[in-house]
Amino acid sequence: MAAAVWMLVSWLLAHWWVLIVLAAVGAVTATGWIHRRQQQRAWDRTRQQALRYGLPELDALHHRDFEYAVRDLMRRDGCTDARQIGGAGDNGADVLATDPLGRTWVIQCKHRRDGDRGSAVGTPDLQRVNGTARQLYGADVVLVVTNGRFSTRCQPLAAQLHMHLADRRTLATWASSGRPLWELLPKVPPPRKGRQESGD
Repeated sequence: MAAAVWMLVSWLLAHWWVLIVLAAVGAVTATGWIHRRQQQRAWDRTRQQALRYGLPELDALHHRDFEYAVRDLMRRDGCTDARQIGGAGDNGADVLATDPLGRTWVIQCKHRRDGDRGSAVGTPDLQRVNGTARQLYGADVVLVVTNGRFSTRCQPLAAQLHMHLADRRTLATWASSGRPLWELLPKVPPPRKGRQESGD
């Protein structure tokens, strides 16, 4: 093996121009790969920024796809770390995200196949996510979003628990307008002290 390596090194030293050609090919290949990655990322950002949903489109989604749609809308609005975590053992959270001001969002998504004609989201749904959002996930903003409606008891309870609700009307504005959700919800808390500075 040592003899084979020595022969290869000797050959390359005698034909040094091969190394230059290989290096040039490698550089061109790497440059092309980097350029393609940059173009793909730029396209992904453009696609996310242009993301819009209509209510019929959201109504037609499977409940899991609705969670992914909410995740994508948060990403569109600048929450680059937004991720869907809904499923078994999610502890009431379906989407986690950090907004550009450093606030941590814990979102529970309640999809209704029949929209606002379906069953209302009730207070147990609020209590479930409220019981874990701050303790387990360090939430600054706890939100329940639905393409349907909330029962009449949800709004007073949400106010008591310092939670936010996004009903069908709010969802429609958010999904179709391109405005970030925190501009549409009342009394969204400011970033925790020092959170914004650490993110800058």
